[in-house]
Amino acid sequence: MKTDLYEKLVDLYAGRELPAELEDQMELAASSDPALGREMSSLRRTVDAIKAVDEPEFTEESYQRILMKVYARGVDMQPQAPAPAHFQYHLPLMG
Repeated sequence: MKTDLYEKLVDLYAGRELPAELEDQMELAASSDPALGREMSSLRRTVDAIKAVDEPEFTEESYQRILMKVYARGVDMQPQAPAPAHFQYHLPLMG
């Protein structure tokens, strides 16, 4: 394979998404191309470090805080998600 193809596959290599045979071919190509080898190892370490970090908690409070900051900056934005029930008025039903 050409080096161009290997350079396009580096992101899949970093995420460990390639089949074992192709990953072995990439490592073999990296042994003869130092720049490709540096990019592969650097990106794989970065992906591993990101996956090791705990996911942040995104709560309703966080959502509302971000929404208020966006509104404060003058953005006219309509969220696609319906407003939470506690923001709605309950009208008495006549029946």
